[in-house]
Parts: sequence; structure tokens; C-alpha cells
Amino acid sequence: SNDNQIEKNDAKFWGTYRPQVYMGMKTKSPRSLVTGLMWLKQHERYQNELPLRHTCEHGDKLLRYGWTAHDGENFGIQDMVEQGYIIRTSFVKKSGGLHGGDWTWRVTGTQVRFIFLNTIVSLKPRHLSIVNDHGKVVSIKNPFFYNICMHSTLNTSTTLSVFFYAATDQQGQLTPMVQDAFTQSCRTNVQTISGETEELGKFSIKFPSENTGVKTRYHWVAARAEGLHKIKDAALRKMQAAIEKVNNREKVIYFLGDSPNKSDPPGTTSDVLFHQVTLKLPFELDIVFESGSAQRKVELSRDVYTTQLASWKEKFDQNFEERFPLKNKGYDTAQISFAKAMMSNMIGGVGYFYGHSLVQSDQQKVPVPYWDAGLLTAVPSRSFFPRGFLWDEGFHQLLISKWDRSLSEEIIEHWLSLLNKDGWIPREQILGEEARSKVPTEFVVQHNKNANPPTLFLAIESILRGFNKDNVDERDRKFLSKIFPKLQVWYDWFNTTQTGPVPFSYRWRGRNGDTDSELNPKTLTSGLDDYPRASHPSQDERHVDLRCWMATASGTMAKIARVVDPDSASKYEATHNMLSNHKILNELHWSAEMGLYSDYGNHSERMYLARKTFQPSNPNQRPYQKMVRVERKKPKLRFTDTFGYVSLFPFLLQILRPDSQQLTQILEDLSAKDLLWSDYGLRSLSKRDPLYMKHNTEHDPPYWRGAIWVNMNFLAVRALKHYSAPGSRNSEKAAQLYKELRWNLVNNMYKEYKRSGYLWESYNDVTGKGQGTHPFTGWSALVVLMMSEQF
Repeated sequence: SNDNQIEKNDAKFWGTYRPQVYMGMKTKSPRSLVTGLMWLKQHERYQNELPLRHTCEHGDKLLRYGWTAHDGENFGIQDMVEQGYIIRTSFVKKSGGLHGGDWTWRVTGTQVRFIFLNTIVSLKPRHLSIVNDHGKVVSIKNPFFYNICMHSTLNTSTTLSVFFYAATDQQGQLTPMVQDAFTQSCRTNVQTISGETEELGKFSIKFPSENTGVKTRYHWVAARAEGLHKIKDAALRKMQAAIEKVNNREKVIYFLGDSPNKSDPPGTTSDVLFHQVTLKLPFELDIVFESGSAQRKVELSRDVYTTQLASWKEKFDQNFEERFPLKNKGYDTAQISFAKAMMSNMIGGVGYFYGHSLVQSDQQKVPVPYWDAGLLTAVPSRSFFPRGFLWDEGFHQLLISKWDRSLSEEIIEHWLSLLNKDGWIPREQILGEEARSKVPTEFVVQHNKNANPPTLFLAIESILRGFNKDNVDERDRKFLSKIFPKLQVWYDWFNTTQTGPVPFSYRWRGRNGDTDSELNPKTLTSGLDDYPRASHPSQDERHVDLRCWMATASGTMAKIARVVDPDSASKYEATHNMLSNHKILNELHWSAEMGLYSDYGNHSERMYLARKTFQPSNPNQRPYQKMVRVERKKPKLRFTDTFGYVSLFPFLLQILRPDSQQLTQILEDLSAKDLLWSDYGLRSLSKRDPLYMKHNTEHDPPYWRGAIWVNMNFLAVRALKHYSAPGSRNSEKAAQLYKELRWNLVNNMYKEYKRSGYLWESYNDVTGKGQGTHPFTGWSALVVLMMSEQF
């Protein structure tokens, strides 16, 4: 069961642990008070559903959104850039009392008339002030003749509604304190929300008088929602519309209010209180949370807040330069701001989830719930993958541990607490209704025979390198002692359930050998999805990447054991030596014919998809067509001879000897322009491969069949740095490739960020453009480590 204790006076008890919404905070507790923000542009006639911004969505088409600064504990600053205006949200926390202390949000809205490429521009009479790519303010007297691409909006001042809400999750109470406002089109104004929950005791949420102007309107409404994932639906259900005249033209105004025809549906479980403020740009709003158990001399708002925010931002900048010294490497202000934003988005993307997975085993006819548990985890993408992924998390912690090791260790402990008695961890954590609402039904159930790459060992090994080797201090020893028994169970599960058909080999479970619709059956458990494996899944397969993961895991286990359990260290060292043995590795996985490391299995390279006509069993139905795979050549047991990321694993995880002939061959192949090398990074599959950029089914486009993935490229850059150390015949070649590959990756990702406003899930190997999900500030944020050369 989950054994993570809730510490209410922890400085990180409150946090932005709702990465799936543009702005929201909660506590690290099972039934937290949930707070959040929505906004809506007024005076528009909307035909379909109101574009009420709440959860991070691709369809909202924001020009950019994300944290520009976030330290994971005390403060954060975030910009949401829309067409014509910017919403900035910031927060500052203050410790005190027994329930996580106080916090304040500040929400500001700014009108913008121009956005130069991806640079925010503020319009003033007769001139423009812009921040250029080097971070310098430039004044332009004749902006309409300035020779640069621009986006222009010439409408007058925009009217927005900002909706703050607080919601309880099946327990606690919220009480509004309302004052008559006597402003146009408005009757009441919530000044304070008083509340009480089990985790927080008594608290209040205040709305100090805002710098908003005389035409501010206020509305509030209490509602009930079917769950936290239905909060936006509750707001839309309470939304009403009216017509008002603005500059002698009729405009629509939307506001919250009770209506007999819009009552809450049965089965509601969450109480929600909405506070709506409607006002023109520019504006500034403060929202102040005060714990009933904390003492304070002054309210954390207005000038006090401004001073505190500036102080934390200054400390953040200092700490960032200490941990990631980019100035000394020649990066300019704009590039350093990019790196700060990417690291901040990783930290700001840490979420706390509570609930249970749905698990299927061979002994059960239907899925059953895993136990209820809490999980603190980073997420790959706030818009598309706002939940925990086991294979991603090890890469996330490589960056987070460099910024805040205590946070990284806490996250690792949370993940390991999800082990069942056999040593299995569900690879995708879909905990709670909010997380589940973002996941297609077919991906919800987890199968307890299926593994995922044990990348947490990468992060733990990285943390170990920061220890004092001669004298491990008590804090470090305590952390290792806590995780070691769980790592043993996890490690043993791999060596029990994922072993291959011959000694010292390994095989990913979970491939579908019965499918006729996939050109090459996916191996989702490997994390590389549609990367080509043996064409006909069988128990004879040997997977070189899994063998290398286990070599890394055994080496890390040996290092930990030397500190906390010396008697067991020799066992892990022996396994590590065996899995690193070049003779055995080459016997199992080196294809001498092709000169590359390869999987082994029942394989035919001559497979293709063809459309066939099928007669339905019901004679009253018409024949139908579908794409099925067809063999041009029968499979046989052999090396798959596919060259791509999997072929590189003995190099990526630094198992090869620096002077080995196989490393020489890999370095030569890496630099070949028609294989993996591109001007933007290493592509996932060789351009010569028959499955390069081929659809895997009629509807599944290529995923790991040519695109550039940052996590694998990070491992490649790290390995090249390792092998460039003087003393071997390969060092000079490795050093050259290290310099070129690192430059290609960093340069392209920065260029794409400037162009599009985001980091991306992967990058096109021909154009370098970002593709897939955005923002993808999970492992793509490892660009910060490549920039600072922290491996």
C-alpha cells in the first residue's frame, strides 16, 4: 500500500499540483480543497459552446502558455498569451501554522496589439516598445513600416471575465461573505469565502479591492458538480447571457447566476463556489488564501505581495545560474530565459493525484481496482498527458534532481510506493476522475504482466553521483535505506517476469501476436511503441534494449547496496558484470552481417499492408474492406537487422568499452547522413529501413519510425560526452559528434520554441519542426541539461 505520510506543515504541502488546468492549486492530500481559474472574452457572439478557458487544450490555440519562473515551493510566474491579450498568473506562498501556511495569487491582464514572431509587444501612443530576442527593450516610432512578420489586432480595449473557484471534494464547507456592489449590471460581490476542511482546518479566501476601474462587474454563484472533472460543466450550466450597449452597439455579456431551468443534476459530489469579475484590460486582481492556524502581521497582497514576488524571483535567478551556469557558456539573455522557462515548466508540471488504477490479470475475467493511493509526479504534457508515466518519470527526475534533490527523492519514493507485493508498478498512473477524464477508455486498464523501462534507475544513479563517496551523510543514507527494499522487489520482478528464452536475455511482454491489422505489432511496454521489432511476436524473442536497461539497473543496485547492505552488493555486481560482458552481449545481439546490435526473433522484413474485402457473417450486411498485413516472405528466427534507437542501447547506456570495435562502428554509423543523423538530431529509425515513416495500421501514423525524440538524443549526447574522455581510439570521434549533435538539438529546439511558443513531443527529421503534443515539457525539457552540459 501507499506509505507516503501527509505532512501538513510541509513547505510543499500546497502547490500548483493541478497541471491539467491553466491555473490551479491543491494540497498533497486525498481530498484537498481545489482552487482554480477560468477566463472568457466578453462581447462576442458564440454559436457553440462558450470558449471558457480552464483545462489546457490544443483546441484553445493559445499562442503560448507556461511558467516563465517556478521554484517548486515558494512562487511561480506564468503567462497565457491569447490573440490580442495576455493573462499573467503568479503566486507566492508564506509558511506558518499547521496546515501549509498562506498563499496569494495575482492575475493581471494586458492588452497587446502586436506579437512579433513570438515576442510580446506593448502598444503605446505613437510608438512601440518591444523586447527583442536578446532581451533588450527597443522603441519603434513607425511600427507599421518595421520589416518583420507581425500579428495585429486593432480592436479597442478587450473586456474579460475572470472566474476564480474553490471546490471541496466530498467533504468540508464553503461560505461566501457577500456585500452589495451597486455597480452596473451587478448586484453582489463576494469579499471573502470562509471554509473548513479536514486537511486545512479553518481558512479564508479574500478578494481585496482590485485595480480594475469603475466599470467592474461582479457575480457569484454556488453550484454542485458531479466531480472535480466536471467543474467547468457546472460553470457553463450556471452561465446566463444578456445584451448591453457598448459604443452604441449591442454586445453580449455572459454571467453566472442561478436559474430554475439550470439546477444541478443528481449524483453531485463536489461543492463549488465561483467568483466572477468582469472588467476591461488592463487589470490586476489579488486572491488571498489565509490559513486559520497561521499568524501574520500583514496581508500578503498589494505592495507586500509585489515585494515578496520580486524577492523570490531574484533568488530563483541566482539559484538557476548556480545550478545551470549558462552565462559562462556564452548563452544570451533570451536563450537563458528559454532555459529557465523549460525548467520551470517541468517543475510547474508536477501534480498530485489520488485514486486507483484499474488492473487486469490472467486470473481475473474483468479488471479490478488497485488500492487507493496518492502520487506526486511530473507529467509529460499538461495538455495531452497530464498524468504519471513510469517510463517518462526517470527522465523527468534527471532534470528535477539537479534543481531540487529533495523534491526528486520525494517523487521517486511516491512511485516506488505503488509496487504491489510481486514488485510490479502500473506503467501509466490514471488516478482520480480528473486524470481519467483525459484518457481514452482502451488505455485505462493496466496489465500486471507488462513492464516499462526502469528509467528511475537512471535518476537514482544520477543522484548517487552527487553523494560524498567516502562518507555518505545520514540524510542520504536514510533515503537509500528507504528505497532499497522496494527497488529489490522491483528488480526481482523484472528478472522473474521479463527474462528471455536463453540465459542472460530479456523479452518485453505485451505484444499482440494475433493481430492482422498492424504492420509490425507494437511493443508499448518498451516505451518505443511502434518501433519495429520481430514481425511475428513469439516467446523466442530477445530484446537488446531491455537487456541494457537491466545492466544499468544491476549496476545501480550494486552502488546502493555498498552503502546500505554490503552483504548483497556482490550479487548485484556479479549480475552487472554478466550483463555488461561484451562476449555474451555480442553472441545474443550483434548482427555480424549488418554490423549492428539487434533484436532477435521470428522475423520477415517483407511485410506490407493491403486493403482486402471481407464478407460479414450476417448476409443482410454489405461486404466491407479493411487494411490487413500480408506476408511476402515467411518469417524465420533471425536478427531483425533494424537500425535505429534500439540498436544504440549498448552505446546509449554506456555499456560498451571505450575502445571496442562495436563502438567504433556505431560512431561511424551515427555520422552517416542517410541513416540516423540529421541537422536537428538523431532520427529514431534509419532512412534506409523498409518501415521508415510507414503507417503501422490504416489509421496509425508513424510514431517512433523516423521522428527525433529528445530523451533518446539526450542519452546519445550524454554517451558521446562519456566516450569523448581522452585515452581511447574512439575519443576524438566521440568528441566531434558530441559537439555537433548537442548544437543541432539545442539550436533547433530553441528555434522552434521561438517560432511556435512551445517545446514539442518530437521533431520532424526533415524540417526540424515540432510535432505531436505541445507543450511537451516532460523529457523534452532535458534541453536544459544539454545546454548546461550536466549529465
